[in-house]
Amino acid sequence: MKWPASFFSCGTNCSSWPMGGKLPGPASGTAPANAYTTESNPIVVIGEQYIVPYPVDLKIQHTVFTVAENNFDITDVNDNPIFKVKNKLFSFPDRRVLLDAAGNPLVSLKQKILSVHRRWRVFRGESDKSSDFLFSVRKSSLVHLKMRTKTTMTKTLDVFLASNTSESLPDFKIKEGWRDSSCTIFAGDAIIAQMQRKQNVKSLVINADNYGITAYPNVDYAFVVALVVILDEMNRNSYD
Repeated sequence: MKWPASFFSCGTNCSSWPMGGKLPGPASGTAPANAYTTESNPIVVIGEQYIVPYPVDLKIQHTVFTVAENNFDITDVNDNPIFKVKNKLFSFPDRRVLLDAAGNPLVSLKQKILSVHRRWRVFRGESDKSSDFLFSVRKSSLVHLKMRTKTTMTKTLDVFLASNTSESLPDFKIKEGWRDSSCTIFAGDAIIAQMQRKQNVKSLVINADNYGITAYPNVDYAFVVALVVILDEMNRNSYD
């Protein structure tokens, strides 16, 4: 799919740019035929200010990686700061905070201890109150995990919005590719975002991967970043 010229006008979103940072520019390249583009039903989870009518490319880069810290800078392709991810000070190492470019906390990512399916829960700001709960991510059930084959070696994560209390079906799915080198995020059959792992000499030495992300039109790209950070944490501390 090639993007029409109308996707590159900022429309009503120009007046609501994210605080503390620039609005990411349009992505280059061609999207899959089933990429999400529905303008009438944007996918908003963290904030409407992170919705744009064109695909967005972002880079997630490790800035600090130790046993105690696992921090990221998130930039656009021109290295303009968009977000940061930091450990929450004086807390367990299973807590991360996604900040905007000015350092304002957007959401907290918290691993649920002793969860059967490796669940992370996400709350607005630095809260952990049930009223601020936004969504959770967990590894698929053991039945699904047994469906892996030697040819695909795929792994699936389920994403449930706070409103989905029954969790009978996930609102989104994250499907990983061979050796965790890529992932695709789905809403139903539509692709809302894709990720590719990027490696260089530094990342190999410290065992800290960097990522390239494409979020498709009318998809909350802050939500996409949060999902990729959780995926990184799950892979880094996997005990399947």
